[in-house]
Amino acid sequence: MAPTQADLDRIAFEAMAQRLEQNPDFRVLRRLEPVTDFGPRPLSTDDAGALAPSHRVIVLDTETTGLSHQADKIIELAMLMVNVDSVTGLPFGRVELYEGFEDPGMPIPPMAKEVTGITDDMVRGMRLDDEAVAQMLNQADLIVAHNAGFDRPFVEARFPGFASKAWGCSFKDVDWKAVGATSLKLGALAADHGWFFDAHRAQVDCHALLQILARPLGSSGLTGLGQLITAGSQPSYKLSATGSPFESKDALKGRGYRWDGEAKVWSCTLSDDAALEEELAWLAEAVYGGRQATVDIERLDGHSRYSLRRGMLEKRRL
Repeated sequence: MAPTQADLDRIAFEAMAQRLEQNPDFRVLRRLEPVTDFGPRPLSTDDAGALAPSHRVIVLDTETTGLSHQADKIIELAMLMVNVDSVTGLPFGRVELYEGFEDPGMPIPPMAKEVTGITDDMVRGMRLDDEAVAQMLNQADLIVAHNAGFDRPFVEARFPGFASKAWGCSFKDVDWKAVGATSLKLGALAADHGWFFDAHRAQVDCHALLQILARPLGSSGLTGLGQLITAGSQPSYKLSATGSPFESKDALKGRGYRWDGEAKVWSCTLSDDAALEEELAWLAEAVYGGRQATVDIERLDGHSRYSLRRGMLEKRRL
């Protein structure tokens, strides 16, 4: 069959793009094309020489009427589920998709319409398919969102089964700075890989995130998906500098602590046991000056992290 004019145009434009890429004064961005099948499983092995296990990972995104978990509602939900090799973090096989709209029972605010492009007519009378969501959720080992602290409370309120799953946040749990990322926004991370896409629609955001996370990061060769699987299986800690002296606020802020106006305390999040012990030693010397003090430690795992539920609490004397 003879090529169409569209085929010929595509070939010509690609030739132009490749020529531009040869000049260091230009960067070329291509429209991101969804991957629906990542191909055969990697033949990686574990320490015993057996075929490495795999994880079923759901990449999720929501569009909502606003930012309040108490007052706003989901209007669009998209999920991509893929198998991921546990050693390399590489996805393989077919990508399963769920996408749906839901009528929030209220007019969509103008700001949400402007950001998402979703109108009242698009969602009127629509409802997310509880059975289809449950079937996909039951197969998953890990749920990933680019801002899990936003998405998780929304989907747990609508589908309580999400509360029993481990979650990871691709914004916070992947070491993007180590690979030179200057912005952690999804569009910027895509541009770093030479892609652009029409953001703020759930399905295309999921495809963009999945393809970004499928790429090896840094010299280790582990993908973002691999980092998220590791982070989801390990605890992290929220450390609160309870009763810290007022004059220590600049030191705490410079160290990366954030002020919780409701609890009236400076706190930070630490990725592992070693980081926690190092931070406790710093607090004892730099903030409390060797005086006796008791700080609060909240242990978070994949089932409590990024939810509205508290983790296991511990008081530690310094």
